[in-house]
Amino acid sequence: MGEHAVVYGRPALAAAIDLRLRVHLSPLSAGSAVRLDLPGLPHEEETTWESVRAHASAVRTKWEDYAREPGPERFRAVRGEDPAHLVKAALGEAAEALGDEAPPALRLRIESALPVGSGFGSSAATAAGVVAAYLAFRGEDLDLDRVERIALEAERRQHGLPSGIDGATVIHGGLLWARKLPGGVLSAEPVAVRSPLLSHLRVYDTGMPAESTGAVVAAVRHRRDRDRQGHERTLDRIEEATRAFREELEREEENPSRVRELIAGCGSCLEELGVVPAEVRALVRWIEAEGGAAKISGAGSLSGPGAGSLLVYDPDPERIAGWSFLRPYPYHPVHLGAPGLRLETDA
Repeated sequence: MGEHAVVYGRPALAAAIDLRLRVHLSPLSAGSAVRLDLPGLPHEEETTWESVRAHASAVRTKWEDYAREPGPERFRAVRGEDPAHLVKAALGEAAEALGDEAPPALRLRIESALPVGSGFGSSAATAAGVVAAYLAFRGEDLDLDRVERIALEAERRQHGLPSGIDGATVIHGGLLWARKLPGGVLSAEPVAVRSPLLSHLRVYDTGMPAESTGAVVAAVRHRRDRDRQGHERTLDRIEEATRAFREELEREEENPSRVRELIAGCGSCLEELGVVPAEVRALVRWIEAEGGAAKISGAGSLSGPGAGSLLVYDPDPERIAGWSFLRPYPYHPVHLGAPGLRLETDA
């Protein structure tokens, strides 16, 4: 809770989930070859470190232009059409951070259970996984704060001006209370959950949004520039709901009517921001008619039919499975508040 508002310095709650993304790195014989194996896209490519670093440098410069004057066209120039864009950016940023003048040849493979573009943090998980894997591959200690800083740079090439909350969540795991401080630094702290509320939430996938997260964030920023006062009022309501939702999580007893009110209130704010397409709004109304509550979780979409992940609440979650109108949508039986980044070796 708190998506989009967190970009503008408001607090957000984010939970890691136990759909894992794994980055495998293995050495190749001498040279500067970089082999990319990305079956989830699907994409395979054999390139060189020179090409990877040139890509990372070029998109860094384009991003700096975008950051000075954000706009949809400038963002499209950053994102480009390369399917391995984010992986190359993450590898390039990691090598740059280490000062590697002649990085070793390697093969990189990503295996992921995360639906791409559906609000499950797949971009942040990719950036964090690639950066952490490369640092470990080069014999560096797994300093989570360092991984987070470098991965955020890579994620900026994918999403423009992300808050950093996705990266913090996939790296540190658990349930986090996060907020951007003056200067753009993200503050994140774990939340001690006492309520059974998280176990009463179900996660559905309404389908991949028509636009990327970066494009949606850029569009919301453009709308904000046209009506700052109205935008701030909406963000105020999101912040109020997010703070109250944290209070509910920290209570031992669940208050179903209050939880419904907060989820519906935050969801209506996201509708006002224009990131919940008509098809998903109709689905939310059906859920509310059955006595439940629902909201998108993530950036959402500017057009239909999909808007990524949907959080569905009912104090008796067994009822949710019986709602026939939800059957066309994939259900993900995830654990909310799962562990974050970890290093595994073949040994």
